[in-house]
Amino acid sequence: MSEPLENHNNPYEHYNPHKKEPKKYNVFLPLYFAIVLAMGVGFGYFFTFNSNFGATQANYHSKAAGSKINNLLDFIEMQYVDTVNRSQLENKTIASMLKSLDPHSDFIPAEEFSAVNEPLEGNFDGIGVEFNIINDTIRVITPIIGGPSEKLGIKAGDRIIKVSGKNMAGIKITNKQVFEKLRGKSGTDVKVTILRNGEKKPLDFMITRGKIPLYSIDISYILKPGIGYIKISRFAGTTYEEYLNAFNSLSKQGMKKLILDLRGNGGGFLKTAVELSDEFLTNGLQIVYTEGRTHPKKVYNATSRGGFENNELVVLIDEGSASASEIVAGALQDNDRATIIGRRSFGKGLVQDQIDLPDGSAVRLTIARYYTPTGRCIQKSYNNGLEAYYDEEYNRFEHGELYNADSIKLDKTKQYHTPGGKTVYGGGGIVPDIFVPLDSARYSTVVNRLFYTGLLNSFSFEYTDNNRSDFMDKYKTAQNFISKYDIGEKEVKALKNYLVTKKSQLNVEGNERGLAQILRALIGRNLFDKDAYYPILNENDQCILKAVKVFEGNKKV
Repeated sequence: MSEPLENHNNPYEHYNPHKKEPKKYNVFLPLYFAIVLAMGVGFGYFFTFNSNFGATQANYHSKAAGSKINNLLDFIEMQYVDTVNRSQLENKTIASMLKSLDPHSDFIPAEEFSAVNEPLEGNFDGIGVEFNIINDTIRVITPIIGGPSEKLGIKAGDRIIKVSGKNMAGIKITNKQVFEKLRGKSGTDVKVTILRNGEKKPLDFMITRGKIPLYSIDISYILKPGIGYIKISRFAGTTYEEYLNAFNSLSKQGMKKLILDLRGNGGGFLKTAVELSDEFLTNGLQIVYTEGRTHPKKVYNATSRGGFENNELVVLIDEGSASASEIVAGALQDNDRATIIGRRSFGKGLVQDQIDLPDGSAVRLTIARYYTPTGRCIQKSYNNGLEAYYDEEYNRFEHGELYNADSIKLDKTKQYHTPGGKTVYGGGGIVPDIFVPLDSARYSTVVNRLFYTGLLNSFSFEYTDNNRSDFMDKYKTAQNFISKYDIGEKEVKALKNYLVTKKSQLNVEGNERGLAQILRALIGRNLFDKDAYYPILNENDQCILKAVKVFEGNKKV
């Protein structure tokens, strides 16, 4: 786990927890679909309209005073057999009421408001480290560049054993407890005691908490000569500026073609999606429009601002790409501007507005639908209730859609045509131009289990930490590490010994498919963070390889 709530240990696209066996339950499916769902809707809110809540707030109180709901709460509070917490009861009532409307109208309790909004705001207050809990000890994976910890000299591999004088090691510490101890308002101080390899005594650091950035661009780099790659994880308030910085850097390195990776991107702000789309579309082309019962049609068109309007472009999507991601993919597909590669996207086409309530909680209410330039709504059906709506993700796997394009359920009554004559479909996500199945053979079952149980992560960290000085002497940069380091018998033997010490029953002998790549990537991450991690994982990524073929003119798909 990392303090910025970025889980670099969960490369959703690169690990397939499915074992394709008919009529046999796979223990990893719940985890897989939890990840998909979190990615699909976790950041799927974007606010289009300004709420003049001053009047709404007053109306809320005046109407509620004599309402049936308020009277019922009074009655329960006075007469119920046990003591009730009225505030909790109100929260549950509001949440239940909103969920009866649609899957994406939601209630955010006051105590959760800050954590829910952090990924979209682009920062939080803390000490600025990414960490994992390994062997019941907080281990620094990497200090965030420019953050308070990095400035004080805290290093990757440091063990945090005390916070404010209180023991943090060997007490079955949880991620939540770490957040509570290390996060706090900017400007406040916290004393951290660490153990460091090579130091005989613990080291004390007095850290002044500060604003820690949450980046929405996971990685940007030159994939091949002339081909740039940018992976965006969410559409936050800082995403557009991050994109421009990445784009300018890649352009200076000779980028002429771009792969924009939106897989697993659950969305974010509509404004950000429009700004990004504008970079690729010529002046006047439509990007998206929104329309609701009380909100007239509002059209968003491209301006003359774009910096990559005529160069070749590929967009990668999958079942975890939702809302703002679908706006971008839909705008580029409908305008015949980019080749869309991957699997059918999530299917969220509802627009929410946020209403802040007096107690610090908030309501996100669906007020409109968004439509792509051809007029299609991407929202999948929720007429059969919430359970069926969320089960749809699992059903895609069950029906074979993740492996076979012919299994995609298309609503033939909702056909639309782009200016170039391409047929596109509404009513349930963006269907890619080129389908790429989930790669179920990339990692062996044993490698998958080692990863999801955390054993690979903890081993790679321990191995890196024990050999950190040798690694850094040998590999000065991420690129140097990527091009020269390979996993050999030494690393595999060390892993086997590690599994014995952990009394694991998993045996890598003869089950190594994918092991070298993931170990190499995890060790690279512990040394050079994302700059080594993603490029290694991307080396045999089928969607990326297909994109390169499209750029090279090989249209045989």
